[in-house]
Amino acid sequence: MRTLIVNGTVVNAGGSQAADVLVDGETIAAVGSGLGGSPLAAGVDRVIDATDRYVIPGGIDVHTHMELPFGGTFAKDTFETGTRAAAFGGTTTIIDFAVQSRGASLREGLDAWHAKAEGQCAIDYGFHMIMSDVNDSTLAEMDSLVDEGVTDFKLFTAYPGVFYSDDGAIFRAMQQTARNGGTILMHAENGMAIDVVAAQAVAAGETDPYYHGVVRYPIFEGEATNRVIRLAEAAGVPVYIVHLSAREALDALREARDRGTPAYAETCPQYLFLSIDDMGNGFEGAKFVCSPPLRPADHQEELWKGLVHDDLQVVATDHCPFDFHDQKQLGQGDFRKIPNGLPGVEDRVDLLFDGGVRAGRISKERWVEICSAAPARMFGLAGRKGVIAAGADADIVIYDPTKRHTISATTHHMDVDYSCYEGREVTGATETVLSRGAVIIEGNAYVGTKGHGRFLRRAVARDHLV
Repeated sequence: MRTLIVNGTVVNAGGSQAADVLVDGETIAAVGSGLGGSPLAAGVDRVIDATDRYVIPGGIDVHTHMELPFGGTFAKDTFETGTRAAAFGGTTTIIDFAVQSRGASLREGLDAWHAKAEGQCAIDYGFHMIMSDVNDSTLAEMDSLVDEGVTDFKLFTAYPGVFYSDDGAIFRAMQQTARNGGTILMHAENGMAIDVVAAQAVAAGETDPYYHGVVRYPIFEGEATNRVIRLAEAAGVPVYIVHLSAREALDALREARDRGTPAYAETCPQYLFLSIDDMGNGFEGAKFVCSPPLRPADHQEELWKGLVHDDLQVVATDHCPFDFHDQKQLGQGDFRKIPNGLPGVEDRVDLLFDGGVRAGRISKERWVEICSAAPARMFGLAGRKGVIAAGADADIVIYDPTKRHTISATTHHMDVDYSCYEGREVTGATETVLSRGAVIIEGNAYVGTKGHGRFLRRAVARDHLV
């Protein structure tokens, strides 16, 4: 299939230009003006007119949790439903988290996630590996996973008894990545201290979802962020902080980067657009329970500054949806039992365009950088994903920057019964999506095929961290 996209504005992280894009099979063959009249376009099967539209690289969401087991239940979206919803929102690649159960091997966890995803995905996908049990055997396994294209390992200073690792375990894993070239991702909150404060709150009768946000102090995130960065400095390796939410954590990251430490981080739309106030309406607040929690609204402007100044490199979603009318109800009477996670894989690109580009906070080029180009570069997909350029995969979104629509659970495609952004009107919408050259979203219709998405073996990205 040869497709020619004409009359659009191609937006890459490095700049924008009026240009046509020629797709040949699964890759971009050429980008330039007047391609429709050139010999390169001979035999084109389809022409797509992108007048008054942006032509951008497909979004890359490097933090999703499809079918994640948590708190006695499972995240609602499957790899089929979740990746289809991602495509509707202009995302053409996800990197999900395979989970090692305590006492099991990394291989068992990775194989289980391959089985969940294979033949199901609408878009391309890769895996990070959650390590919940660091020992001599699992440390050795890290090397073989890196060789197979699973090059990142997530550890936690939160969730004692489930995913928590102590400083010694974290440091040993960091030492191992110093040898094999992988990257350590960290969920940085002081879980031991949080558990103390949470138990005290419940004992005092403070059991509503709102208190989930109260007990996870911002300073607990700041302390843990500083600690894991210092451990990475001692090990001589980069570190990437997932879902950074608090000013105190951003301050620790800035200080590290100012002294030359290769420390990086993502934030998420929920921390840019929602606040702890959303958790204060009785049990309705359970819809907004995630970890780290939503912060007071005055943290948002600092996070935007972090994105502007590249202290924060990526916006990912931490998509982990649980139905409010069923699964979130597990926490009635005790906020500690509410499954942690929010839906968002479908909304990220639009929220950041409306609240970032249209609001004057970031340029459209920076929008593409944080949604696509930086994730590709930092997670071993440089040259293949995240750019509209000859030789890259034809993951292309034709984006209408003027279309207004309202975010709602009644119209979204995620398999969850509520939206965190219910009733929010945004300007900017995905119109057409190509995944490796195949049109999978057209208008408001899914025209792709189940299982189109391929597993991505990712390269070691240390040389591309910025």
